[in-house]
Amino acid sequence: MTRPAPPLGDRSASAWRVLVAETDTTQADTLIRALQRHGHDVDHVTTGHDTLRTLEQADLLLIDLELPDLDGLEVCRRVRAAGPTPVIAVTARGTELDRVLGLQAGADDYLVKPYGLPELLARMDAVMRRAQPTTPTPPVIIHGPLRIDTAARHVTLHGHRIDVTRKEFDLLHLLASHPDTVIPRKRIMQQVWGDIWSRRTIDTHVSSLRNKLGTSDWILTVRGVGFQLGHP
Repeated sequence: MTRPAPPLGDRSASAWRVLVAETDTTQADTLIRALQRHGHDVDHVTTGHDTLRTLEQADLLLIDLELPDLDGLEVCRRVRAAGPTPVIAVTARGTELDRVLGLQAGADDYLVKPYGLPELLARMDAVMRRAQPTTPTPPVIIHGPLRIDTAARHVTLHGHRIDVTRKEFDLLHLLASHPDTVIPRKRIMQQVWGDIWSRRTIDTHVSSLRNKLGTSDWILTVRGVGFQLGHP
């Protein structure tokens, strides 16, 4: 049963509502007690469907990929499609291919059993730091004739709607949120693609955005570093 989380003002900055999706009740109980000792509010589910139903109440999901009803990778995909909730796969699937598939499915990090609690806590801290912006994002970003509606996920240029894909929007939004900053390639990969490194992926999306915006001047390449929003 889901326990109500304390008001945000009563929780420390490092205390979160953690959802543990784990079929092994013994492992789950051990993990839950450890997390509670560190101040976290913890809920436990044992199936993929319960994970998806309970997700909205969680700040962070720890998921075993071996679930009885849905494959854990499919759950990760649905979680990522539903929103930005951070996900750490905590599983016995330990091959390189397993890790790659888990990260590609939407997990923000991947930890193989057996593991040490200090490592898990450190990974939780790292994932949550990346997930929590230091400054609020304005609902609408206006950069000259370029307008980016964060809530509606719409891009318009000179009043005309620009049809962009989900990742193209995320990339453009990241650059526009820091208009005077060069965003390194690695940071782009972490925030837009979940840290799956591919130089070609970024270049392809940048090229597509430049074509849709009508000029390469909207996205400037800073050689050896990354990209910056331009001033056409």
